Amino acid sequence: MQIAIVLYPDVTALDAVGPYEILRLLPEAEVRFVGAATGPLLTDSGVLTLGVTHTFARTPRPDLVLVPGSGPGTAAAMADRELTGWLARVHDTTTWTTSVCSGALILAAAGLLGGRPATTHWIAQDTLGRLGAQPRRDERIVCSGRIVTAAGVSAGLDLALWLSGEIAGRDHAEAIQLWTEYDPQPPFDAGHPAKARPEILDRARGLAPVSPTRAGRSSPGRPGSA
Repeated sequence: MQIAIVLYPDVTALDAVGPYEILRLLPEAEVRFVGAATGPLLTDSGVLTLGVTHTFARTPRPDLVLVPGSGPGTAAAMADRELTGWLARVHDTTTWTTSVCSGALILAAAGLLGGRPATTHWIAQDTLGRLGAQPRRDERIVCSGRIVTAAGVSAGLDLALWLSGEIAGRDHAEAIQLWTEYDPQPPFDAGHPAKARPEILDRARGLAPVSPTRAGRSSPGRPGSA
């Protein structure tokens, strides 16, 4: 199974690397980090780099595609016709086309989410709706045929584990869960807007480098990032 994880400038590292650490443990998995050109790309932290191993041109028929999200980079990725054109083409033959966080906005920009239920980071749900999808605000993973979208950042781990069960069966997925010791026990319980106090919501909005609402107003026709 060839797994293509998309990289682009300012991508959020955990969106890509979290699923990678799970999906690479699938039987006969060949993981590629794909992009416009091979080499390092700076993530949205401005500190960490990830490396593109294969170009879009060298990856014409992946079995599974995963599009991570970004803070400041989503709008540019949505406007990147090489990226969105590749997504539209390879989706014709993928077994699974997936996204994490605001990666769903990039799938929408590629024309893949029209009329479909989907999810994304909570701060980008309105933008997702304006792009023609049907936002599922309270669902962490949304499956619509071959397209599976996940909510923000850490939800990519759940997505990858769910995919592992679909691809290799529950026993192998549980073995991956045990091997990675994925046993979340967070010290706080504010991981969804419905659980967070109003002042925490305001503080969380301030952590986003660019909100989709602000970016959409300042750049008409180019909805922003989560």
